[in-house]
Amino acid sequence: MSNADRHGLIAKAVRDSGGATVQELAELTGASEMTIRRDLDTLAAQGVLERVRGGARTLLLRGEEPPFALRAHEAVDAKRRIAAEISALIADGESILLDSGTTCLEIARLLRDRPVTVMPLSLQAIHLLGEAPGSATLVVPGGQPRAAEGALTGPLTLASLAALRFDTAVIGCCGLSAADGLTAYDLDDAAVKKASIASARRTIVATDGGKLGRTAYAYVGPSTLLHTLVTDTTAPADEVAALEGAGTIVKTA
Repeated sequence: MSNADRHGLIAKAVRDSGGATVQELAELTGASEMTIRRDLDTLAAQGVLERVRGGARTLLLRGEEPPFALRAHEAVDAKRRIAAEISALIADGESILLDSGTTCLEIARLLRDRPVTVMPLSLQAIHLLGEAPGSATLVVPGGQPRAAEGALTGPLTLASLAALRFDTAVIGCCGLSAADGLTAYDLDDAAVKKASIASARRTIVATDGGKLGRTAYAYVGPSTLLHTLVTDTTAPADEVAALEGAGTIVKTA
């Protein structure tokens, strides 16, 4: 098991149960207790969990969004498949608005060497596209980054979105259902997603199947605003059918 896979498994176990001991995590992963202690120190430094005597406990309250550092370790292969599918849907020469989040960061990696124009809405993707310039043209919006997330929000971000029009908006997802539409954990993030959808000719949502059928706190808009959903094989069949019935094209990566 790679370090990244082990870290993801540890983070999920601590989040799901609220806490875990070093011994429990060693049994779960097959790693030594010394290795687990080092893993916990690393994850605690990233803000993924809290280190306590003999183990770790979650930092999350019910209904909170898991931190970026934790999500970056989860379902990495699925996110890369989703990113590849979305990249295939984007034609050379398009202008793309790219939402924040770990799946959208994987999309940024693939678009970096494409002849497209990209405006990312996170510091991570801006850094990725700017540090080793490829064929893509980078457009940087204004805004204030959310702590730990790097997602850009606020009046300057909204003004940047209002001033421009894009061929495609690629939106991340906190929750999506045919009944409750697209939702987010944060009101400012929801406002940015709503403005992103309004500024684009078509909207593609990128999300793993675990977020389908879920509803988060802040409402973005109905599922009928979404042109295409790209998800993975864990997506619940009944929710996929309901979204397709409402007019959204669903692709499974």
